[in-house]
Amino acid sequence: MIRLTHRKRAIIGCAAAALAIAASSSLSAQIQAAAQGDLEADAPEALEAPSQTRGEQRLARLLEGRVAGEPTQCIRSLPSQRMQTIDGAAYVYGSGNTIWVQRTLDPEQISDTDTLVVRRYSGSQLCRSDFMTTVDRYNGFFTGAVFFGDFVPYTRVKPDAKGEG
Repeated sequence: MIRLTHRKRAIIGCAAAALAIAASSSLSAQIQAAAQGDLEADAPEALEAPSQTRGEQRLARLLEGRVAGEPTQCIRSLPSQRMQTIDGAAYVYGSGNTIWVQRTLDPEQISDTDTLVVRRYSGSQLCRSDFMTTVDRYNGFFTGAVFFGDFVPYTRVKPDAKGEG
């Protein structure tokens, strides 16, 4: 068994976070270039939209009958508030009429076998600027850094009374 000191674990975590930032900025530069038409029409298959994953299908079922609202940088977050991890798709906060969907900057890295660890700057809000990491649920090892985007509210739509009858 390899034992790492707290300092070595912190250094490894920082290095992993730096690699994740570098990878995401490289990908965003490729996407921006593709949007501006700088890449050839024969772009690599990696930029093409793949078929829906199980996580995307699960998220679609969860969002049925709901309408997206205006994205926001922070949401009110209580310790008792429910959070779902949808593998390879998003984190979903809340329940009832309005839920908040957080796709992160790299949703493919979301794994339901990891636990999200949040270091908050505000006690009652969860914001895109909070520092988040993931740890393996079973072993407690650092597995990655999470970079949030805006939170998108999805509100349940009430059936139209005119259509009934």
